[in-house]
Amino acid sequence: VQLQAFGGGLVQAGGSLRLSCAASGRTFSSYSMGWFRQVPRKVREFVAVISGYGGRTDYADSVKGRFTISRDNAENTGYLQMNNLKPEDTAVYFCAADRSYTLYQAFYDYWGQGTLVTVSS
Repeated sequence: VQLQAFGGGLVQAGGSLRLSCAASGRTFSSYSMGWFRQVPRKVREFVAVISGYGGRTDYADSVKGRFTISRDNAENTGYLQMNNLKPEDTAVYFCAADRSYTLYQAFYDYWGQGTLVTVSS
């Protein structure tokens, strides 16, 4: 499956952004979708994951209550709605897909390119 993430940009602290991850090539609903983020010189970290049909989600503690992961299998697209953004949310955000439901990036077989989110204070 091919993934393309987009929707990043510059936003002020307290603002919102919605990232999208467009998928193609395989049956999207067969894959869980995760979002990860990375800042320079740090390890890429888990943000959120959603199961193939959307019935199960998990979030990193740092984003719980502020971020919402969702998907539209009819549109082959996943989303990450980010509200009340903080400067520490600044990172390159990646979407990923795998047949398993996992929070661990090592298990993801498919990755999109990153999209940069910058939150100014």
